[in-house]
Amino acid sequence: MTQQTGTRKGLAKLVIPIFIETLLIMMLGAVDTIMLSQYSDESVAAVGVVNQIVTFAFLIFEVINIGTSVLCSQYLGAKLHRNMVQVVGVSLLLNLVLGVAVSAVLHFGATTLLGWMGLRPELLKYGIGYMEIVGAFAFFQAISLTISASLRSANKAIYPMLVTVLVNIMNIIGNYSLIFGKWGMPELGAEGAAISTAFARGVSMVVLFIILFRKHISRFPLAYFRPFPWIELKNLLKIGLPSAGENISYSFSQVVITYLINILGNNALATRTYTVNIVMFVYLFAIAMAQGGAICIGHLVGQKKIRAAYLLGKYVMRLSILVSLVLSCVWAASGHFIFSLLTDNKEIIRLGVTVMIIDVVVEIGRAVNIYATNALRSAGDVNFPFYVGLVVQWSISVGISYLLGIHWGWGLIGMWCAFLLDENIRALIFVRRWNSMKWAKKGFVK
Repeated sequence: MTQQTGTRKGLAKLVIPIFIETLLIMMLGAVDTIMLSQYSDESVAAVGVVNQIVTFAFLIFEVINIGTSVLCSQYLGAKLHRNMVQVVGVSLLLNLVLGVAVSAVLHFGATTLLGWMGLRPELLKYGIGYMEIVGAFAFFQAISLTISASLRSANKAIYPMLVTVLVNIMNIIGNYSLIFGKWGMPELGAEGAAISTAFARGVSMVVLFIILFRKHISRFPLAYFRPFPWIELKNLLKIGLPSAGENISYSFSQVVITYLINILGNNALATRTYTVNIVMFVYLFAIAMAQGGAICIGHLVGQKKIRAAYLLGKYVMRLSILVSLVLSCVWAASGHFIFSLLTDNKEIIRLGVTVMIIDVVVEIGRAVNIYATNALRSAGDVNFPFYVGLVVQWSISVGISYLLGIHWGWGLIGMWCAFLLDENIRALIFVRRWNSMKWAKKGFVK
């Protein structure tokens, strides 16, 4: 009991800064959407499609970042400092290479990628400029995510949070001046939002590097990397490939669903963009709890305290479900008011209100899935979430979305019903997996 109380206190110290940081990261995207909504609904729809592609591309970095978080948590729990430094060094190198490659693809392939998404000409003029700018500097995000993962695993989540506060302030000021042409700046619309976002991410990367060297890892001794630590690279990929594979599968399924929604028309596409940005704030607490819980579970697994890890996981799941359910009900009740603030289009408001009601049940399953995938990965059970996600997301979320939304003509409402089935079916499977304790012998500290 004493150990559980101490663990929960440690969890709270992680969750609070992670919660604030995640809130601010979500606001970074939401600010673009809210400010662009005052510019035009077409720019919102276009940027929504671009962000779907960019988010999918960013998941490539998660191959390394997920492995970084899991290995650092377990190594720190086992007091293996050298191994932890090796993991962070290898991770930074790999994500720099990946980041530059992804930046080139997004920048030079903007027109082609948006063409594949079926974006109409009236939206392309907003989408291409935004994607070329944001995509060109994707490597800023690759490095920042790696540093943040290493800091959180060392119980230093407060620092990424403070950096994100700075980034949001800069982005709000930059958006206001560049989207609408204030304070002597040119009126650039969607391109202005892209410039502001890219600049803020660059500042974030620089500040995080300074914090890393001053507060966590003062230097990376060459002796630690001679010979090259191939075992750590192997472990990073062993964790990262299936873990990121599950995320990539989900994100790619959302890209396909965005393509299907695009078929329904601009109103459906804009409604989906608004709704996604609204409901992000519902599962924000679940994300913070899951990430903080995963770090604590990784520490406990590294210390061979399996029973404590199991009980902590159950606690995280129950609390995540409760908070997500309450928040989703509040959001659904306020749906008409929220959408009326964002747009004057009555069709978008009507669709959005209905979708928000259905989303109440979606968020129950989503809270479990966010917790379970993070908890299983942190314990070393990295393949199971990938297999479950691959099968259920594509058969239910994509397959049933097409059947209900396109084939049977239920539109966006039918697609949200498919999301409800997908999230809750996966949730039931993951609860059974955690209770089975089959993850208990899959740790990386021998």
